[in-house]
Amino acid sequence: MVNQNKIKEAVKLFLEGIGEDTAREGLIDTPDRIARMCTELFSGMDDTAAEHLSKTFSVSNNEIVVEKDIVFYSICEHHLLPFYGKAHIAYVPDGKVVGLSKLARTVDTYARRPQIQEQMTVQIADAVMKYLKPKGVMVMLEAEHMCMTMRGVRKPGSSTVTIARRGCFEGNSVLQDDFFRIIGGDAVNKIIEERDL
Repeated sequence: MVNQNKIKEAVKLFLEGIGEDTAREGLIDTPDRIARMCTELFSGMDDTAAEHLSKTFSVSNNEIVVEKDIVFYSICEHHLLPFYGKAHIAYVPDGKVVGLSKLARTVDTYARRPQIQEQMTVQIADAVMKYLKPKGVMVMLEAEHMCMTMRGVRKPGSSTVTIARRGCFEGNSVLQDDFFRIIGGDAVNKIIEERDL
């Protein structure tokens, strides 16, 4: 649970620490604004994937299900700067599927907390395996990190790609290639090209 009073105090100290006048017109309400913003940005702290993935529907078809281009925004736990991009999730059902919006909500559950992309990818894959119990799942995240674009090495436009494979996707290049071809995009084309070399 976000403690708005502590956030307000911390923001005021931070502004004083960088040499700002916390009483000036433009900043006087900033601690309150940031406290309210944190309630939204870090709502995943009080959320669990179980509540999103527990409502399932029976199916007889056990072919691959893919939801791609799920936009997410998260905050890097190292610098508290945003990273944002798209998540792609594929799974092979074992007699049951979940509503497509629930996959997007699962992504938000893990994105809306201080996070690193590598861990978020694994958390999404493990949650789908644990609660949906499919034959397998594959998750790919593509994101731009503000800690790389506005500070440090300052490389705007660079993209980080992370992948997690579970169950029948592990070691199955045919199934993985199906996933890559369905989601498409530059990063995926590069993966397929390298595999074909």
